[in-house]
Amino acid sequence: MRIAFAGTPAFAATALQALLAARFEVCLVLCQPDRPAGRGQQLQPGAVKRLALERTIPVLTPPSLRTERAGPQAEQALRALAQAAPDVLVVAAYGLLLPEAVLTIPHGLAVGGASVGAINIHASLLPRWRGAAPVVRAIEAGDRQTGITIMQMDAGLDTGPILLMEAIDIDPEASAGALTEQLAQLGGRLIVTALRDLEQGRLQARPQPAEGVVYARKVEKREAWMDWKEPAARLAARVRAFDPFPGACGSIGGHTIKIWRAHALELPPAPGRSDADVPGTVQAAGAGGIVVACGQGSLCLTQLQRSGGRRMEARQFLAGTPIVAGARWRALEAPPHEC
Repeated sequence: MRIAFAGTPAFAATALQALLAARFEVCLVLCQPDRPAGRGQQLQPGAVKRLALERTIPVLTPPSLRTERAGPQAEQALRALAQAAPDVLVVAAYGLLLPEAVLTIPHGLAVGGASVGAINIHASLLPRWRGAAPVVRAIEAGDRQTGITIMQMDAGLDTGPILLMEAIDIDPEASAGALTEQLAQLGGRLIVTALRDLEQGRLQARPQPAEGVVYARKVEKREAWMDWKEPAARLAARVRAFDPFPGACGSIGGHTIKIWRAHALELPPAPGRSDADVPGTVQAAGAGGIVVACGQGSLCLTQLQRSGGRRMEARQFLAGTPIVAGARWRALEAPPHEC
């Protein structure tokens, strides 16, 4: 079986590594163009491109596969894909929409009288969390389960028939980064299983359920700001969901602070309301964390980062950036800038 592969970040590289380890023939790789990274903002290739180059697999990095947008670069990529003559195109976190002209290029494998040519590794239990950021949105929403869906691609956004699916429980303390890595391993295993089963005619495509469709919109930096009027449990989930990107943040004493770890505290209500209950107010600060009043309950911040610094546990952080009880985090209505 000849496979073309489209993907860009580490999640996709794990799947490509699994295909190569299983001795599938990967004839061409498509990735997004190199992006600026690090303090120097030098152009850096994604994880899939690095792996493909190590294995001497041809790589193309068009900015788009739509000819009306990328012109000659898109046309070159489409010609190269057609000339590679893949049986199947495997897609994982590619980051670019695939026009129908791409989906029809693979020869396809016969499945129940139909042909499967393009297959996507999607990090959710479809139809829940279709779209760009399924891992982040699952954690943010407090989902208890997620998983991997191997699906046949069509012209819609993650709407194609399901070929294979496996669920996992979400660790209540898992960040988006940790959960993505776990799902990457599962995705690598499932795509190998799916392709082998397709070769043997053991898989049947089934339509996605019409009920339960939820969209996972792309994460934007402006979402990073903490709204202290929200319940503490919801904010704790957002901290985990936004790790590693964009990183939950807030502003206090003129400092913009990233918040990387936090947990909710359900403190008994004090008799009468005091200034310490106002959302965003620091109720306590010490080695165990910085306790902040929220709309419901309190949030204990245990790992933080100053602008230009590194992640620190609360004890270390407070040694360099003193924060005392009674101080107040800036309200969401007036964030100073992008975090």
